[in-house]
Formats: sequence, structure tokens, C-alpha cells
Amino acid sequence: MSPRILLTTLAAFVAGALPSHSGTSSLHWNSQGSAAPVAASIVTADPQLQRVQAAIEAAERGDFDAAQYADLARHPLYAWIEYASLRRNIDSIGAAQAQSFLGRYNGQAAGAAFREIWIAEAARRKDWPALLAAWKPAVGKNTELRCAQLQARQASGRDDAQWDGEVQALWRDTGKPLPANCDPVFDALAAKGGLTPALRWERIDKAAAEWQPAVMRSAARGLSAEDAALANDYAAFFEAIHPRALEWPKTDRSRRMASQGLARLAKSVPMAGEAQLPQYAEAFGFTEEDRGRVLYQAALWTVASYEPESAQRLNAVPASAYDERLHEWRAREAMARSDWPAALAAIRKMGDKQRNDSRWQYFEARLSEMTGDKATAQRLYREAANKAEFHGFLAADRINASYTLCPWMPGDTDAQRDAVARDPAIVRAVGLYRIDRRGWAGREWDDALSRFDDTQRRLAVEVAQSHGWFDRAVFALGKTPGGDPRPEELRLYTLRFPLHHDATIRREAATNRLDPAWVAGEIRAESVFDPRARSGANAMGLMQVLPATGAAIASDLGLTWGGAESLYDPDTNITLGSAYLRQLLDKYGGQPYQAIAGYNAGPAPLARWQSQRPGMEPDFWIETISYKETRDYVARVLAFSVLYDWRLNGNALGLTDRMRGRLAGPRKKFVCPLAVAPTPAAAPPPPAAPAKPKERR
Repeated sequence: MSPRILLTTLAAFVAGALPSHSGTSSLHWNSQGSAAPVAASIVTADPQLQRVQAAIEAAERGDFDAAQYADLARHPLYAWIEYASLRRNIDSIGAAQAQSFLGRYNGQAAGAAFREIWIAEAARRKDWPALLAAWKPAVGKNTELRCAQLQARQASGRDDAQWDGEVQALWRDTGKPLPANCDPVFDALAAKGGLTPALRWERIDKAAAEWQPAVMRSAARGLSAEDAALANDYAAFFEAIHPRALEWPKTDRSRRMASQGLARLAKSVPMAGEAQLPQYAEAFGFTEEDRGRVLYQAALWTVASYEPESAQRLNAVPASAYDERLHEWRAREAMARSDWPAALAAIRKMGDKQRNDSRWQYFEARLSEMTGDKATAQRLYREAANKAEFHGFLAADRINASYTLCPWMPGDTDAQRDAVARDPAIVRAVGLYRIDRRGWAGREWDDALSRFDDTQRRLAVEVAQSHGWFDRAVFALGKTPGGDPRPEELRLYTLRFPLHHDATIRREAATNRLDPAWVAGEIRAESVFDPRARSGANAMGLMQVLPATGAAIASDLGLTWGGAESLYDPDTNITLGSAYLRQLLDKYGGQPYQAIAGYNAGPAPLARWQSQRPGMEPDFWIETISYKETRDYVARVLAFSVLYDWRLNGNALGLTDRMRGRLAGPRKKFVCPLAVAPTPAAAPPPPAAPAKPKERR
């Protein structure tokens, strides 16, 4: 990154008045993959930033004195100080005060955040003029606020034909429950005759497809007595299969209701769904789609636990009902039984797009090799090895090839970088991140990116990373807002795989006889190098250590336990997390792939998987993990470890050896087969000896 970025307005407002990241190496990586010293200005003190933090906290307590913080009036984050005060006093502020704030910060993230809470408050007060004065179309993405605005228009006599159309669109938009404040709007539309029986049945049908019997009953309330009784009986069938259904009118709707109700049963009790299917299929003349809907659920929820009936139920599902998920489970189930011909046949029944994914290319090659077709295996291994992914690395190992890696070096200019660094929303976003206001920082970030082109968005990630905000690369690179892939951005490896606290990582890896690339890969998978990360399960810090685990490990190491908050200290977290990895590795026979699974899923599921498939080769064992989260996690951490080996050393231990914990195995080179892509720059060699450990206390 250009040092000029760090000499702009950004540095003036957001540089390190707060504690810097501890344990950070004096070298960082720029976007070209080479090492560069950190610019000194990144740690230049900004006395105002801490005062901003104090002002926000005072506002949230209710003792903010504007005169006391008059020096902050021109600070880029002052809007958020005002926001904090207004939010605390939302039930007592007046419409004029609210509108003044919205006018001054119109188009900014702070204004948009306040607009949402003010509209909700105006709806609570039933202050419809204030609500309508504050309304902006972008707020309508929130369904609850959208219903509040529709209610305000109706109460203000503005329920015209356009209003009718908007309410009808909301009604038919989904079969899932809607917020309670939408009910008065629907009642008003119904009173005008705008909720016709056809519209009610349309919502009932959608609710049935979503397995939402309560929504079905609610939508049926305005039907005739006879139709309402039938709709309610449909809903009752979803809750508990009953024989009254056999007396339903023999219509297409009844047929679909019977099929969808049985599918819901088959999902939770596959045997019961199968047992009930024949009589309803005969009574209603089920189509192949109707039967497939039920049999699909029975098979899916059986095979996900590798029950004995899995193969039988998979074979009973019509081919037309198979989707990508069921195709992969059919292959996985055969692998779990070590039925290699059946697994190969299952892969070859997949569609071209799925079959050409590196995962299934690798396993088709592997299974072809095991069943004697070495020519096909070699071809598929070569194709898969072109992808810098877990299965691509495994494929390269099978043919003794170098790893493919083609980093993209865009060649952006200093002027482009400086312009992004000076963008007011980026300045505010990074400042808020530095004072640990993550939600607000995210709003400013999203606002900036909504205006940025691809180059600006990429440079914004560089700016964020220069301030330790590493997860922006995960959220901002690789896909369009609509979810379409941006393959070239996936090649921004040094942005997507940041490296921080590398001296501590090397030190603790050496202390615990671990591969430092594995430790870095775990951190990337767990927290994206965010020292303040915290999960819903209360796992904390870089390596997402649970407080109870941290306390136990500290005791084992003879360290003084500093309490849960100490897990937010990077040095402490890496020390304890690395020691925990060592414990898992020792417990599970020195096999990293099983230790990684245990790190994610815990000991009980891991013990079950070990007992179910003892002695299975690591690649098949990983693929047959029954939890999708853990299955993907193990592959992700191992692939990340390869990339961090490249980051740390310029080459990598082979993935096949890495999975087995064979750290003395041969090193692999990285090559780029693309003629237009430059060869990746080598990383600096590791230090001759690990840094001296800090005194542990």
C-alpha cells in the first residue's frame, strides 16, 4: 500500500489513539505480495478519537454536554455522537428536532440509521405526519417499517389505488409470517374489498409451500365458511396427518396440500412419511413431482445421519426430484459405506456444473483411480489441480504437481488510493471501527461501497486493512452485490488472506510444535484476524476460545487467568488457542484433520465420526462428515493453511502431508499457468529462530 494513504485526512482522524494491535511484526504485505515496512503515520496519535468515544458513551448515559465537547463539532464522527443522544431519548424528542437531524445528515449513514428508529417511534406514537415527513423509499426494505408507512398513509386518507396495489404486493410476496403491524393494513384493505378470495388462496398456497399452517389459518379468515373450513383442515394436516384429508375435494390444490403435508412429516419422521404415502398418492393421483417431494425429504433427512435405510431411500427418489444437494449426499453416502463404484456412479449423475466443481472433479478422479480407470483419473486430477482450492491442492498432490496460484496485481495508482482514503464515509467507517462501533462502521462502509466502482471497492479494502479491519476483504471481494462471482477478485490473495501478529503466531507455533501456517489458517477461519470477535456461543478473540477453555488451558500452562476479557488480547488468545490445538492434536493421534474437526464441532460428534468410519483415508473421512459446517470448515482451514504457508514462506508443505501432521514432508512450489499472470513473489524467509517468548504471568 502506498504510504501516501496514511498521510491523508484518514490518518488525521482515525490513526491509533487507541491501543495498537499487540504482537504485530514490523513487516506487512502490500497488494503485490511483497513485504513492506508499516508507515509510521499509521500509529500517529489522534487525541480527538478517544474524545469522540467518550462523547458517545456520555450521550448513551444521558449526560452529554455539547459545550463540553464543542471541539468535536467539526469532527467527521460528530453525527454519530448526536445519533447516540437522540437514540437514547427517542421517546421524548420532538418531530422538529428529529427532522432537523435528518435534514443535516441526509444521505449519510448516521441519518439513515436515525431515520429507521425515528419512523418506528413515530409509528408507536401514531404521529403519522411525522412518519410520512421522514419516509424515504430505501426504508421500505424493512417490512415492519414498510407496513408502518402504509398504515400512516391509510390513516391520513391516502389509501388510493396505488396504496391498494402496494398492500396487495406485500400480501402476496411471501408465505412466511409478516410483522404484526401489517395486520391493520391488511384489515383496512379487506374492508375495502381488496383482499379477494383469489388473493387469500394465493397466500394460503404459498404458506403451504413454506410449511406455515398458522399463516394458512390467518389468510383463510376472510373466506366463505365452507372455504375457510377447508383451508383450516389443510392447515391441520400440516400439523398432524389426519384421515379426513382423504375426503377433501379431489382438486389440484388438495393434491398439492396432501403432498406438501406428507413431505413435512417425512422430513421429521421419514418412516411415517413413507408409510402414509401410498394411500394419499392413490386417493389424489399423485404426480411424479408430488411423490418426489415426499421421498426427497425422507431420503435427505435419513442420509444426513447415514441411517441404514439411506441407500434404499435415495434410490426411491425419482430422478426428476434430485437437486445438487441430494446428488452430493448420494455420493457421500456411498463413500461412507466404502462403496466406491456406487459413489462414482452418483457423481456421474450430477449435472455438468456440479460435476465440474473442483470437489467432485477430485473425487471422480480419485474413485476412477480406485476402480482401475487411471487415464480418466489423470485427466480429472489435472483439471482440478488448476484451482487454488482444497480439492485442487489434493489433486495436485495425487499427480505430484506444483500448486497453482495466480495472484492478481491490479496496478492501482497512488492518486486512486488517496481518493478512496479521503472519502468521508470511509473516514467515518474506519474511525468508528477503531473505537469498536462495529455496527455503525458497517453502515458507513456499506454506504461508501454503494457508490464505489470495482477499483474503489478494492482500494477501500486496502485502506480498511491498513487499520486492522481485515474482514472487509471477506465481505467486499469475490462477489457482486447480487451474488454473482468475480473470479479475478478471488485472486487478490494478500487482501483476502491478511497476515497479522505473525511474530506471535510463529513463537506459539514453535512452543507447541505446530505448523504456524495452521495457526494462521485457524485465525483466518475463526475471526479473520479480528481480536474483538465474539460468537453467539461466547467464543472470543482471534482463535475464538471459550472462556472455560481459556481458563483450563491457562491452568495447564501455569499462567494466571486474566478472565474472559483477556481473550481479546491477541497475544493471550494465540497463546491459549495454540496450546489448545496442541492438546487436540495429541488427543486425536497427531492427525490435524481430526483435530480441526474437533475444534469446530466438539468431542462428542468427533467421537461418533471416528467410530463410524475408523481407518478411512482423510480425504474421504472429511467429505463424509455429516455436519456441513464442520465438513466445510475442515477443508477451509486446511486450504487456508496452504495459502498462509505461501504467505509466510513462499512455498508450502503438501496438503496430503499436512492433513496427516507430517511436517517434515517435501515442500511444494507455486506456479501460475496463465501466460498473462505474473509469478507470485516469494515471501521473506522465516526468522532463524522464534522470537523470545514474553514473560507469562
